Amino acid sequence: MIRFQRIGRKNDAAFRMAVLEKTAGPKAGKYVDLVGTYNPKTKQITYKAERIQEWIAKGAQVSPSLKNLLIKNGVLTGEKTAVISKKNLEKNVAKKAEEEAAAKAAAEEAAKAEAAKAAEAAEAPVAEEVPAAEEAAPAEETPKEEEEVAA
Repeated sequence: MIRFQRIGRKNDAAFRMAVLEKTAGPKAGKYVDLVGTYNPKTKQITYKAERIQEWIAKGAQVSPSLKNLLIKNGVLTGEKTAVISKKNLEKNVAKKAEEEAAAKAAAEEAAKAEAAKAAEAAEAPVAEEVPAAEEAAPAEETPKEEEEVAA
């Protein structure tokens, strides 16, 4: 794998572009091949484009951060990839979990509301028939009252 290996002093980072085994940690210090350096503070970059191309041809993968830098400098072609730091990734995972839980709760509430509406709709025709019968009875009493008033 081709990726950055941090070197430099505290609060003054610089990076090697090193070819490492995928299982080796980036701070291990051992690397198979050194293909360049990058200083983000001064934006100074040196690289061996031919060696990078050779390693990619052999099947080496490029880390997303380094890939974006090499695309920017014209060594590689293609689209840049989204790079998310571990801290932001943890925050995003927590936010997604909360959003999914809220969405599930909202979906459950909507399902309960629909079930309640369906139950009310099933009972509604029965409820409407009862008041209609009650309305008919007072209508019969009204003419009797008028007859009594007329007499």
